[in-house]
Amino acid sequence: MLCACSGEQYRFEEERPPSPPESLATRDFSTGGLSSRVGGLSSRAGGDGDSKLDDAQVDDVVESTLRETLSLNYEEARALLGRLEYQRGNFDAALQVFQGIDIVGLRPKIIKAIAAWTRARQARRRGECLQGNAMSIHSVTLLIEAMLLKSKSLEEIGRFKDAALECKTIIDIVESAWPHGIPEGIGDDSKLKEMFHKALELFPKLWMQAGFLEEAIAAYRRALMKPWDLGFSRWASLQKDLAVALLYGGAELSLPPHLQQLWGYAVPTSNIEEAILLLLILMRKVTFQEISWDPEIMNHLIYGFSLTGQFEVLAGHVEQILPGIYDRVERWYVLALCYHAAGLDDDALNVVRKALSYSEKKHKPHLPSVILGAKLCCKRPLHAWEGAKYAMKANEISQNQKHFLGVTNHLLGVCYGNCARLSVSDSQRLKLQNESLKTLQHAANIEKNDSEVVYSLARESTMQRNLHIALENATKYLDMVAGSSVRGWKLLALIVSAEQNLREAEAIVDLAMYESGAMDQLEFLRLKALLQVAQEQPKNAIETYKNLLAMVKAWKELQKWSLSSEVKAVKDLEMEAWLDLASLYTKLGSWNDSYVCLDKAKTFELFSPKCWHSKGKLLEAQSKQQEALIALLVSLSIEPDYVPSMVSMAAILRTRGGKSLATARSLLMNALRLEPTNHEAWMNLGFISKAEGSLHQAADCFQAAYELRQSTPVQNFV
Repeated sequence: MLCACSGEQYRFEEERPPSPPESLATRDFSTGGLSSRVGGLSSRAGGDGDSKLDDAQVDDVVESTLRETLSLNYEEARALLGRLEYQRGNFDAALQVFQGIDIVGLRPKIIKAIAAWTRARQARRRGECLQGNAMSIHSVTLLIEAMLLKSKSLEEIGRFKDAALECKTIIDIVESAWPHGIPEGIGDDSKLKEMFHKALELFPKLWMQAGFLEEAIAAYRRALMKPWDLGFSRWASLQKDLAVALLYGGAELSLPPHLQQLWGYAVPTSNIEEAILLLLILMRKVTFQEISWDPEIMNHLIYGFSLTGQFEVLAGHVEQILPGIYDRVERWYVLALCYHAAGLDDDALNVVRKALSYSEKKHKPHLPSVILGAKLCCKRPLHAWEGAKYAMKANEISQNQKHFLGVTNHLLGVCYGNCARLSVSDSQRLKLQNESLKTLQHAANIEKNDSEVVYSLARESTMQRNLHIALENATKYLDMVAGSSVRGWKLLALIVSAEQNLREAEAIVDLAMYESGAMDQLEFLRLKALLQVAQEQPKNAIETYKNLLAMVKAWKELQKWSLSSEVKAVKDLEMEAWLDLASLYTKLGSWNDSYVCLDKAKTFELFSPKCWHSKGKLLEAQSKQQEALIALLVSLSIEPDYVPSMVSMAAILRTRGGKSLATARSLLMNALRLEPTNHEAWMNLGFISKAEGSLHQAADCFQAAYELRQSTPVQNFV
């Protein structure tokens, strides 16, 4: 493989000779010859191996080497000398040596040599014999290696942009010789192929170090767009790095048209979508065991899906993870978090139950799963007792650590409040309400800076109609979160409306709308309309509802990457708005408009107790009591514990008198068991007691109805 003595005539080797001369790329120059000359120069420069060599000294070494070996040309000698300096850590000296290589002039010859070598290898595979007159492939490899070491030397001294440009030259040269990727027959033992692969890996990293995100992403895409025979491991590494750059780069860089064709029908529409698709490809490779498990892939995928809200899809991929990668309980926990983030709290709770089931009892209880179970039950009042059990268990296994003690007391206090509202016994209800406030206050004393505890304390005080304490804590909560909480503003507005300061409550809603996003503004618009109805401003309320429905329509047209829970919330809100309008038109006596709004609401959910209740109220207003009773019965058949329908049916039955009074009383007592603060139920119960001659009992009922009416908000507390 040695070049001819002239240094300009090159012989292409078709076959490797039986006794090949020592390769320039592997020859040991550590003793004697070139190494001794370099060492002598270093000694004369001051005895320091890291001292720089000037160009004149380098030329002397090169010329002397040429005379002695008669086998190296000028560029090859510099390549070898530069490699020695790089291996010694003399990066500045190595850079000086490499800069003397005229790559621009040699570039056409290198490209021609690579192409000719490739054709010769393919011809030998077919049994043919080609001869050519080109640069030796070993010389090409030596020069490509010199360029790569030059790029690394520039990287070592902090010149990242120059290093990237040098690396780009390598890729341009090889790509010119192999425009369609690495041809068949180029084995893994090819040093040229290895150098090229290293350049492909280094190139985007250098752009990242230089701070050029766009160029780095383009470099990653370039490395992945052609069949460079990188192997599963390197290919996966480049894909993961590209996904990371797209996810965390903070810039939107669209795909070029020629790359869009490679994706086919699944062309990503954004950088986040492209990153997710790349990570999904990697997860598929993990599933088929083409690459080993990398936890970073799942971490990045979780982050990507969290940005887009596709948690249900993420849950499916968590389920596909092979057993043994995650601990069994940990896997249940991650899956439950996915369902919880997707708004599927019932599914999440079922998964948590699996994690805490009898089959897992032989292991130590998983504290995060227990806490998650308590949190999920807090959001589902019907599971309040189960949540209290989880909270007490978490308190037990947390070994009384201060932080966990505050968390568990917080959850326990919320669960106690929900249990109180499910309790049948008045004494038990009062006991649980007191325990709820006591436990929440204890949690607030432990976690003084936890805004969530303060909010729960304000909410529970509101539910128990302790409006003064509720207002104080709601204001404190908003101060703690700097006014950035939508639910905090809503709670404050409801508390103020319960104090019958309706105009002030509307002002709070207007202020909150400026602090909230488009989705949250929809809910505030409905609350504003309810406040306007309470202030007997029907025209303003109707206009507000029109704005709300127009915004909902616009949101539907523009929705993208929306959570399933968000879609359901908007759907429910739109149905509620139509029902509110139906109720408003009923009060105004506009029967036709009321029916139109009611029909609109039924398109969302025909078998909804709210829709049938509204129809019953409309029929009652038209003095069609029999039809109204049928509609209310349908409402109760759908949801037997729907309190408004119970109260409305009892109100119709009590007007009939006679035996209907007993049925009406039974309905009202059941309604008060479910909702003790319902002032309409107390009012109707007072009328029934009066009709039955129980005047003292009637007076107590009327008194309770009056007091509760004075502290009733325009919308139920959440």
